[in-house]
Amino acid sequence: MATTNVERLLTKLDGVCGLTPGKTWLLENIQHPPEVSGEYSVDELPRVLLAHLLNILLFSDLINRVPLGRQYAEEKAANGKKILLDHGALRTVRWQPQPLPSGVNAFSRILEPLGYELAAEYPLEKLSMCGFVFTHKDLPETISQFFVSELYPERFSEVFQQAVGRVINTATDPLTPASGALLEKLAKTGCLNMDETLLLIPNLLACFDRQHLAPRLEDYRILLDESAEMAWIATEGNAFNHATDRITDIDGFAARQHALGRPLKPAIEVAHNAQVKQTAYRAAQIQRPFTTPNGEIEQTVPGSFFEFIERGRQPDGSLDLRFDSRNAQGIFKMTNREPQNTA
Repeated sequence: MATTNVERLLTKLDGVCGLTPGKTWLLENIQHPPEVSGEYSVDELPRVLLAHLLNILLFSDLINRVPLGRQYAEEKAANGKKILLDHGALRTVRWQPQPLPSGVNAFSRILEPLGYELAAEYPLEKLSMCGFVFTHKDLPETISQFFVSELYPERFSEVFQQAVGRVINTATDPLTPASGALLEKLAKTGCLNMDETLLLIPNLLACFDRQHLAPRLEDYRILLDESAEMAWIATEGNAFNHATDRITDIDGFAARQHALGRPLKPAIEVAHNAQVKQTAYRAAQIQRPFTTPNGEIEQTVPGSFFEFIERGRQPDGSLDLRFDSRNAQGIFKMTNREPQNTA
């Protein structure tokens, strides 16, 4: 079999930053669209290939933090099937001043040059947030979408807002001037060469992480008291909150997972205005640092999780790529501290 550019790029990135799990695992456990598996000139790697590559690496990062997600992927591969990346989600805060572009703007500056466009907005009123969905213009049904949520601190107490400021104002912007220039070029030309890609992609990955310092334990408790989502941002920042496998027969899948004793959401979320069903594992429990007057300590907090989605077809035959605010708010509860039946 001829070496594809997906494999070639993963090989080179493995040499630049190291891949865990390795290149072979990522090639064998993820579905790679045939449209990005062809041969391209190393001088003109198209944005759709770069977008898929970024999604592969963000998925890789997530399953390293969510052991059950990796176990699921390997069980699926053992049955001759692969992960079909549907969307990844991350959380931001609309707040000024802060060192990063406020809220969703910190990521629209990355996603739009890669060929994404804002497809829809989903108010998450119960959470004082809004979800912004970015879909790829070249292969909307095939390239994984991004669900970028934005939290609004002004809807909470003054004490809460002060804690938000203390947490996020310690951040630094990871996007370098060199990467900014490459994103401008990508936006204009739709492609980069191999060397430019190998410079850009690792820096883009660094943007999907916590950019601020470890929070004060006191501030974390203030945030948690009013918003589990902001408390999560305090420890995890802009890391992938979850990645999602697109599957069929989610009802049968859920029944099998419950029979195995997996920590799956008690009920499936069914969209009101879309042909979409969703469920998820509960978030992995992880150790994170906090600062206290007596020095730094670690505590167990909710981390990221793995989600599953079934998408139907619209009347015109196209895949229903929409989301649902009620579904999203139910799925978000996977990172709450205690299990809740949100059906």
